[in-house]
Amino acid sequence: MIFMQFKKFTLFLQPKILKIRYMALRCGIVGLPNVGKSTLFNCISSGKAQSANFPFCTIEPNIGSTIVPDDRLEVLEKIVKPNRVVPATVEIVDIAGLVKGASKGEGLGNQFLANIRETDAILHVLRCFNDPNIVHVDGNVNPVRDKEIIDTELQLKDLETVENRISKVQKQAQTGGDKNAKKLYDILVKYREVLEQGKSARTVTFDNAEDEKIARELYLLTNKPVMYVCNVDEASAKDGNSYVEQVREAVKEENAQILVIAAKIESEIAELESYEERQMFLEEIGLEKSGVVRLIRSAYALLNLETYFTAGVQEVRAWTYNKGDKAPAAAGVIHSDFERGFIRAEVIKYEDFVHYGSEAACRAAGKLGVEGKEYVVQDGDIMHFLFNV
Repeated sequence: MIFMQFKKFTLFLQPKILKIRYMALRCGIVGLPNVGKSTLFNCISSGKAQSANFPFCTIEPNIGSTIVPDDRLEVLEKIVKPNRVVPATVEIVDIAGLVKGASKGEGLGNQFLANIRETDAILHVLRCFNDPNIVHVDGNVNPVRDKEIIDTELQLKDLETVENRISKVQKQAQTGGDKNAKKLYDILVKYREVLEQGKSARTVTFDNAEDEKIARELYLLTNKPVMYVCNVDEASAKDGNSYVEQVREAVKEENAQILVIAAKIESEIAELESYEERQMFLEEIGLEKSGVVRLIRSAYALLNLETYFTAGVQEVRAWTYNKGDKAPAAAGVIHSDFERGFIRAEVIKYEDFVHYGSEAACRAAGKLGVEGKEYVVQDGDIMHFLFNV
């Protein structure tokens, strides 16, 4: 039997040692040259976007794992006073190599497309500022055109993928009486229709979960969640500008998010040494949080991720799970044995923990819930799992 007391973070292991698992979900930053893509990535990689307690980790020259800023973690640290604090992380990839014709392998096109395929979501940086000192590759600022250049390359590659799959499944779907093949064929045809119209796969909607699952398993590039990051000048950092409004209008059918950020300001923030200095700078320009902090949090949400906590004297830790996960799956984030041998979860709501100040006080007040396998974990839950393997 293996028992784990998460709140105190003590392990009793017999006969084997458990290894903690980590989610390795990635957001890829894409954009044409001179839009501020690499500036933003470098700001993230400086580690100064948030409190310097948790430095940025470079996995490869163009891949970084950075913490997800979470005020709740700081509150729990003050209450519990643990030996260490471990935040949630998200991986950001700086994807280079896009040129017109990338879908046909021109330039670094093949590598560019391969890198995007390996990501789980896309952060598409668009230039929404005028600066005569920074040359635009197409001669003038037009974020909607820039968006369409990248979209077109990805759509052409998806269309190629869809047509290849149709050629393989069409005969079986139309003459073989295979219901699954027919369903797949119908979904592929629906995608082909929108891609031929110059629209992205994410504009297609389905009426049931089964079709959605089949669609996801096609791994189309333009079906990945996307957030458009509008890089503006300093004066537009708070409220945006006309370029941002053009982007909003262009993406309204895509179910996509938009984030306004000023990369120049972010690079200035990254040069400040202390957290206090950075906060003072933000207050002076009327911003509550830096653009990079908002970008990291948005990337986390874009990946459909949420956080639950374990809180004990040894450690307070943020754990990443997929939104909508039930308790066993969330437990499995820590180790597969926790999911396989799941018995029950003890859950305290974050607000209750903060109000009462300890697990014991929450228990005494009847604020500790005992949940079974069907419990859907909520963002901010403080959890204690019992399992038997």
